[in-house]
Amino acid sequence: MVGESYLVGLIGDGVLPSLTPPMHEAEGDAHGMRYLYRPLDLAVLGRRADEVGAIIAEGRALGFSAFNVTHPCKREVLSALDEVDPVAAGVGAANTVLIVDGKLVGHNTDVTGFASALAAGLPGADLGSVVLIGAGGAGGAVAHALLGAGVARLAIVDVVPASAARLAADTAAAFPAARVSSAAPADLAALLADADGLVNASFVGMHSHPGIPVDATLLHPGLWVADIVYRPVVTELVAAARAAGCRVLDGGQMAVGQAADAFRLITGREPDRARMHAHFLDLVAQGR
Repeated sequence: MVGESYLVGLIGDGVLPSLTPPMHEAEGDAHGMRYLYRPLDLAVLGRRADEVGAIIAEGRALGFSAFNVTHPCKREVLSALDEVDPVAAGVGAANTVLIVDGKLVGHNTDVTGFASALAAGLPGADLGSVVLIGAGGAGGAVAHALLGAGVARLAIVDVVPASAARLAADTAAAFPAARVSSAAPADLAALLADADGLVNASFVGMHSHPGIPVDATLLHPGLWVADIVYRPVVTELVAAARAAGCRVLDGGQMAVGQAADAFRLITGREPDRARMHAHFLDLVAQGR
């Protein structure tokens, strides 16, 4: 459409190196639209996570079309929204905020993004018993995606026990056929010994939060490992899991999946997911 243009923002901590902006902009170019995507880093702005609603309100006044929201604002943003999509409401977190007729409408594309990544990147993965690290906004989305994919037993681990217990209770209610429990990091050795899969949905491993969320000696060849962190793509967890002989899913495919779904919500255009993934790989190869 001639004259079609979008101004989109990414709100979060440490988002300046994110590959989401160039992925969105390249797909916008392919559709012949003017599409500008700008990172709004909390640290650079000197803002707190609980100010995400104010940042969005300021952006709306400045003419932004939509926002993506990432760590640590996905739960915080809900209180600022006028409407929440059922998926985002069920997860208790939003990562995409549309401005529709002046109203702020929240969606969550992390659920579908991880579900498609798991299916494409780890086909046939054993879903009998999975350990999920991280009970924040991303953890909630991944938990819903895992249980929706058919995981029979899910153990949720978080450094804040109350957060893990709350997410376990919420997801158990939403998926009554599954066995969902919460645990502390000290329980990881026992949990992983008998687990089929491990997913890191915490921020540990991000370029701004380096490290590994689990003792590497606990990884074993009978375990598949997925990390949702994609900046860097090869996190310490991904590298350790490969060295241990695990089947591994890095965060790149989820990044592309959630970005493609967000692009569709924002523009109403169907993105070419293969093209977006190819562009993502090009960006990684360029050292972006």
